[in-house]
Amino acid sequence: MAKAQDASRKTNRIKRTKEDIVINIVVYTLLVLVGIATFYPMYYVFVASFSSSSAIAASPGRLLWIKDFTAGAYKLTLSHPLLFNGYKNTLIIMAIGLPINIVMTIIAGYFMASTNMMFKKLLTWMMLFTMYFSGGLVPGYLNIDQIGLMNTVWAIILPGALSVYNAIICKTAIEAIPQSLFEAAYIDGASEIKILTQITVPLIVPTLAVLTLYYGVGHWNAWFNASIYIKENIKLPLQNILRSILLANDQTLNVAAATSDSYDEFAEAIKYSSIVISTVPILCVYPFIQRYFVKGVMIGAVKG
Repeated sequence: MAKAQDASRKTNRIKRTKEDIVINIVVYTLLVLVGIATFYPMYYVFVASFSSSSAIAASPGRLLWIKDFTAGAYKLTLSHPLLFNGYKNTLIIMAIGLPINIVMTIIAGYFMASTNMMFKKLLTWMMLFTMYFSGGLVPGYLNIDQIGLMNTVWAIILPGALSVYNAIICKTAIEAIPQSLFEAAYIDGASEIKILTQITVPLIVPTLAVLTLYYGVGHWNAWFNASIYIKENIKLPLQNILRSILLANDQTLNVAAATSDSYDEFAEAIKYSSIVISTVPILCVYPFIQRYFVKGVMIGAVKG
């Protein structure tokens, strides 16, 4: 019996030619190299953040393990008086901005995917026009100033409340829903709002999860608008505070330092510790929506 099973396995086994073996070796080798090229910069930043500046200077870009272990860079970075306030401001921006982003994206995507909307073609082209052309920095600044949004959180949230690219992804996901569902809802007397909220949205949850990630990462990494429209340091988001540490060598790190460590001793390591502090929170969120990510991207890539 065992010999018969072994014989059947051998007959069912796909024979690989020499060309297949060579192609597999090349593909796996390239994948390993791409994986190393992707992983090593993150690993280097983490290792350098716990190493002394002298060790980093002695091995620029080639740290394979922590040298002269020290947490002084983290102590100095976390002692910045505005760091945790920057975290708070960024979380406030995300808490207010993400719902606005998703609601506007759903509405725009539903509009572009619908077949019976008035002026659909004209309005769609007007939306697409904004993907390639904008009013410019100075008109945008004057506009924000004249409508009274200067030095407020709305100056950061409202100008980028809708991404047309994300709306197109949402539109594609809606178009993948069978049209018969919408027709049956119309026959039953459902309104557009009911169709949108009770049929469309539940069926595109994976895509919305992906778009939430896109918008969330965008809010988390944003710093340019805040540097233009926010005048008070206490209202600045996290990335602007870290930018002041990275570029301006902010001397206020010494004010609340718990040890006698000098800023110069950890000047280089502070750059990497700042990157870790700003990156780890958003990386912790990704595993919770990873299961939606591939499915949502694939749904948005089926039709265009």
